[in-house]
Amino acid sequence: MLCEYSFDNIYIRHAVDDFPNDKDFTMHIHEQCEIYFLVAGDVTYLVEGSEYPLRENSLMIMRPSEAHKPKITACGRYERYAVNFPLTFADSIDPERRLFIPFTERQLGKDNMFCPTDVDTALVHRLFKEMCENNSDYNRRLTVNTHLLMLLDTISRAFFTKGSTEHTPKSTAERIVIYVNEHLFEEITIPSLAGHFYLSPSQFTRIFRKATGAAPWEYITQKRLTAAKSIIRSGSSAQHAAESCGFKDYSVFYKAYIGHFGCAPTHDN
Repeated sequence: MLCEYSFDNIYIRHAVDDFPNDKDFTMHIHEQCEIYFLVAGDVTYLVEGSEYPLRENSLMIMRPSEAHKPKITACGRYERYAVNFPLTFADSIDPERRLFIPFTERQLGKDNMFCPTDVDTALVHRLFKEMCENNSDYNRRLTVNTHLLMLLDTISRAFFTKGSTEHTPKSTAERIVIYVNEHLFEEITIPSLAGHFYLSPSQFTRIFRKATGAAPWEYITQKRLTAAKSIIRSGSSAQHAAESCGFKDYSVFYKAYIGHFGCAPTHDN
């Protein structure tokens, strides 16, 4: 990791792996939005059942709770920037959240990628580089806040130029991921999910893992825990959040929450 820091619920990093191993990169889900910029590497990004083969200077966006995983497709230097930030980041100047439309008003796992022909990659690279430069805390905060707004504006303009399109699920994997998300908080099991698609549990698991980078129950649990954390932060009790997100046994939820987030399910975490 060349640079990594956080403040005010914003987390930014610049990382390089000279010999990346795909096993070190797992599927993950954030409470926040993410902007990811590939500087170098042979990477295919998996986002909710969609595959995005990236090339240098490709930019990806993910909204809260959108599962994603970089899949290393060849050995070689892997360099990237990324920044995570809340949907509330620009509320003081953009209360209607128009800058966040590319994140919130598109189908799950669709229209995540911007090619070098879609955005000014030289500008994007400069903005990330300057955000990661070592400065005083004050200068760093000032740079991140102004540059992140510029990134959001750049992405917004590119998104509306490209236009968001309706996507009809073509593959079994896409239909599976959509179905799981539609029934995420219900009493579901892997056999019942597999049966819906006339697959054996092992077939279902294999297809799901290939599409998302995670086993079905790992994916479902992370999604439920992330949703529960958001509910708790909004002021609800942990018990209510657990029940709302499909956890029937509070002790199971509590242990899973601590195991995943490293803290108890309270409002201030």
